[in-house]
Amino acid sequence: MSRILFICGSLNQTTQMHQVARELPEFEPAFTPYYCDGLLELTRRAGLLEFTILGEKLRARCLAYLRREGLPIDLGGRAGRYDLAITCSDLLVPRNLRQLPLVVLQEGILDPLDWTFWLQRRLPFLPRWLAGTATTGLSGRYDRFCVASEGYRDLFVGNGAPRDRVVVTGIPNFDDCARYLENDFPHRGYVLVCTSDARETFKRDARAAFLQHCREVAAGRPLVFKLHPNENAARARAEIARACPGALVFAEGSAEHMIANADALVTQYSSTAFVGLALGKEVHSYYSLDELRRLLPEQNRRAARNVAEVCRQALAERVAAAQVRPEVIRAETVQGEVSG
Repeated sequence: MSRILFICGSLNQTTQMHQVARELPEFEPAFTPYYCDGLLELTRRAGLLEFTILGEKLRARCLAYLRREGLPIDLGGRAGRYDLAITCSDLLVPRNLRQLPLVVLQEGILDPLDWTFWLQRRLPFLPRWLAGTATTGLSGRYDRFCVASEGYRDLFVGNGAPRDRVVVTGIPNFDDCARYLENDFPHRGYVLVCTSDARETFKRDARAAFLQHCREVAAGRPLVFKLHPNENAARARAEIARACPGALVFAEGSAEHMIANADALVTQYSSTAFVGLALGKEVHSYYSLDELRRLLPEQNRRAARNVAEVCRQALAERVAAAQVRPEVIRAETVQGEVSG
């Protein structure tokens, strides 16, 4: 049986990987939190990467999910002997993956393009993660990159991703937003605010102005806040209590279910804007709504199956290439001998 390594990350990324794994029953799977090597691994161990999916906080959430689901774990793919790997991000491609067929699965919305993106593109020796998720898909170290929509395919190719390796599959957690309408979240008829972890990832966040904007959008309607999983919850709660007294604040729970029951959605840089748009909600975002509609993930209800098929194709192509290569080498050798 062929073996496949699923490289997870945030809870959203991890649950997407799990859904793809279910569609690949012929593979023997193993799962790992997102990982790195070399100097960056030493940096991670020193606790300097806690604002990323490499940090212990998000690694712990990933591992808790994997253990709760009874999934086989191989930290950092150390067991080896894998035939294929699928990762949630190509910002880092550890050395033990570089000879394997590799498939990348888009998580959701990207960080906005800013000066760090253009700096990295002009000076490609700089690490891609310097620009956050904006440089997703630009490593070139993969066989296929599975993306949410034709709009996103155009965006990634425009940013510099290899056109022939970017495949529109949809992404599992955003391919059937209508399913979130069936839920047991007890509240309805409110304005939901999904915050972002901009401050935790060293981006500008005028939080006081944002909270004022939320009050204006609500215009007297009840406010409910869903905090980003990577956010400093204690700080956020205190700020919200001062600026929006009486608002409900949730650090846990399904943001998608909360969106389904809301009248309106206010976001910063969150992928949840896609759920609101897919459900026809009134949506406010730091991104252009026209651009978000262009990028909206396909609602095909089969993204995990599509990604699984891409994995099969990527492995089959590598196997076929390995079988052909010796014949090519022998033919070139014979041709050289004849020419000589």
